[in-house]
Amino acid sequence: MRILREIPALRQTLTEARRRGQRIALVPTMGNLHAGHLALVAAARERAEVVVASIFVNPMQFGPNEDLDAYPRTLAEDQAKLEAAGCDLLFAPEAATVYPRGLEAQTRISVPEVSEGLCGGSRPGHFDGVATIVAMLFNLVQPDLACFGEKDYQQLAVIRRLVADLHFPIEIVGVPIVRAEDGLALSSRNGYLSDAQRDAAPRLHATLCELRASLEAGAEIEASLKAGLDRLDEAGFDPDYLELRAADLGPVTATTREAVLLVAARLGPTRLIDNLTLTLPR
Repeated sequence: MRILREIPALRQTLTEARRRGQRIALVPTMGNLHAGHLALVAAARERAEVVVASIFVNPMQFGPNEDLDAYPRTLAEDQAKLEAAGCDLLFAPEAATVYPRGLEAQTRISVPEVSEGLCGGSRPGHFDGVATIVAMLFNLVQPDLACFGEKDYQQLAVIRRLVADLHFPIEIVGVPIVRAEDGLALSSRNGYLSDAQRDAAPRLHATLCELRASLEAGAEIEASLKAGLDRLDEAGFDPDYLELRAADLGPVTATTREAVLLVAARLGPTRLIDNLTLTLPR
């Protein structure tokens, strides 16, 4: 696996791959890799001859009181995991390479509608940072496809809209959530949890499963969501949101069938997110 940190070398390497007619897949990450990330690499490996992963802790998508400085950086371990997973090229730039004029002077991309509410409501500017760095990586790598996890359901919707609106010729592959045996969605932030918090954390997924069963059986939506919030409170969570949306993140209407439950909640200082798709009864 080649490790590149500068843009000219990245472009030259990938230009050569394109000349050979090779299909290129991109897996953008912020590092501190776990099995969920490696599932993205596996999905990319199945679909392309050249797999490019990026590791960049993007300061633009962190708010002023968020965990940018504390976010785990484990580059050496990540390199070994990517190589074992069959990644061909790792792009791991410094912030000054990505934003040479600094964040304040940087052009930004904003994706309306799907970035509003949910995590976009509680983390203002977050999805502008996501859209900007993803669009930049798409420009630098020019992949045929890119793989993103479905755990960040709203993020995936933002990226799909970005690709559609800006006419990127890129296939976006959503990869299912990878979970621990007890149901907790894998996340780099799970490492912040204390032992007691880790024992309580699976209640987040369990609550979604209980809600899905109720809603698919025809339970009233608002009452079900309130009951779910009460369960999270009892389990020690501080809920940010618990919402039912149509699969495209629009509002649920009388004709909505395919829907998604989305939740974000803090357990101590750690913010966890999860989602579960479901089919509403007619």
